Amino acid sequence: MRVGFLLCGVQKAGTSAMDQYLRQHPQLCLADRKEVHYFDDDKQFAHGSSDHEWYHQWFTPTEQHTLIGECTPAYLYWNDAMKRIQEYNPEMKLIVILRNPIERAYSHWAMEIGRGQEDRPFIEAINEESERLGSETQQCLVRSYLDRGFYSKQLTRMWSLFPKEQTLILRYESLSRQPQAMLEAVFEFLEVDQTVQIKPALVHQTEYPRSMSKAEHELLIEIFSDEIQRLEQLFGWDCRDWVNQSSVGAS
Repeated sequence: MRVGFLLCGVQKAGTSAMDQYLRQHPQLCLADRKEVHYFDDDKQFAHGSSDHEWYHQWFTPTEQHTLIGECTPAYLYWNDAMKRIQEYNPEMKLIVILRNPIERAYSHWAMEIGRGQEDRPFIEAINEESERLGSETQQCLVRSYLDRGFYSKQLTRMWSLFPKEQTLILRYESLSRQPQAMLEAVFEFLEVDQTVQIKPALVHQTEYPRSMSKAEHELLIEIFSDEIQRLEQLFGWDCRDWVNQSSVGAS
């Protein structure tokens, strides 16, 4: 058995919906749990290459399945994950869904507040992020509100290990605005039946303790402005809606 595709990049807000969608396709075998967190788990690879036995126990493919995959957003971000994935399966297909980094940062903070993993106000958390990550070798899945939003360097790392034709880059907004079109693109990329009817899924929305302030929004625009321009150039996207408005209710 070998896992053949991974969904990464998108925050939990979109992972649940896409996971629900993919599980409905009769040719796709998804992991028995969402977000296996294997390739970003340094403990699994602490003594060199893993035998992958722990990983494979999460999959129960049947004869009808032609492709096995899972959804763990952090694989795009974690420094060593892509190299581990490449060593595991150099033919892996990678689906990356990118969310407005301004929204992503605030949503991530709100989620950690709700989980009791964060107690700092948003401005304080992002102003202290570099210092807080510095004590954890510059990476942390919990407090990386800004760091995880610099997608271009993460994509560059991925493309240094995988040819671009093995990657599919999509925009998060399509999950709610054009889910059928997004799924057709995904199914075509995975080379499975594109005519399968998929039931609508709810895109999970984080409940915010309050709306993002105008000052916070403007600070994030300043931080991510160059990164958003790089993404526009890379993909020919128009990301003005990422900057001009925010679904997190900037006020």
